[in-house]
Amino acid sequence: MRRKPGVAVVTGGSAGLGRAIVREFAARGWDVAILARGEAGLEGAAADVRAAGRRALPIVTDVAEREQVEAAADRVEQELGPISVWVNDAMVGVFSEFLDTDPDDFERAVRVDFLGFVNGTRAALSRMKPRNAGGVVQVGSALAHRGIPLQAAYCSSKHAIKGFTESVLTELLHDGSAVTLSEVDMPAMNTVQFDWVKSKLPKHAQPVPPIYQPEICAKVVVDVAEHPRRRTWVGESTVFTIIGNRLGTRVADWYLGRSGYSGQQADDVDLPTLRPNLYEPSNEGDQGAHGAFDHRSLRISPQTWAIRHRPLVYSTLGVAAVAVAAITAGAADRSAR
Repeated sequence: MRRKPGVAVVTGGSAGLGRAIVREFAARGWDVAILARGEAGLEGAAADVRAAGRRALPIVTDVAEREQVEAAADRVEQELGPISVWVNDAMVGVFSEFLDTDPDDFERAVRVDFLGFVNGTRAALSRMKPRNAGGVVQVGSALAHRGIPLQAAYCSSKHAIKGFTESVLTELLHDGSAVTLSEVDMPAMNTVQFDWVKSKLPKHAQPVPPIYQPEICAKVVVDVAEHPRRRTWVGESTVFTIIGNRLGTRVADWYLGRSGYSGQQADDVDLPTLRPNLYEPSNEGDQGAHGAFDHRSLRISPQTWAIRHRPLVYSTLGVAAVAVAAITAGAADRSAR
């Protein structure tokens, strides 16, 4: 089925991947409500939507607070109309070894990164299910399938989101609901996350290469919103991480124990970091979608192109299979003579 443009809600939509998702929705004709904490980023995202000729509704919201999320959902439906799609994307981070992480910091990260998704899903489904229409898209990660060092709170949350989503999905299927629930697992991206994460690392935090520009991933999120699929992996590295971990968990443990620390620290970035946004927004202006790694981020992905053009890929493979079968049959016929 194809979902027509309507009202989309994007949590964490003021910066990073969320900002790219907001822009992509607006470019495709959607009205967008943006839920985040930083007012400058919210206003910037709303300006992007209005520049595309669509309605925008920025709402200051801490997704870790259930009451704020419910109030935001009420306001969206009052001012923009029924919510067609809700995208859970908001996140914060802590970079340090588990035992060096302040327990309050760990719990705060989990409250935002996991319970924020729970709160958003509840707000969305409680409004969509009575209408028997709508969809929720969870922005997951390759790290929902494979934990790495120095990000225990984030990896725990992404694993939890995966189990939570699967559980709720089965309930929707049991009830025969037309409401969709999807998870889109992301690769490492060039976002502002690594500028305002709370970090105890000696060098600037970085995503584990290869690094993708967020626009690549945002297009897939909106594709899934418009053409719902239960699970989607984005980027070659996500596919390799998930499959590789299934085939060789101990090898992955060994490899990450040796390289996981250096792989998350940048030797070529000397820019100062922003004030950590773990508890409060950084309030250092509108940060947009990109982080500090434009100089080495991928702008194309063959895997992502393939999943975005499935009909063409499938038809090409079908033609190739028929051609191979015909050639094989012809060769067998000549051999039999």
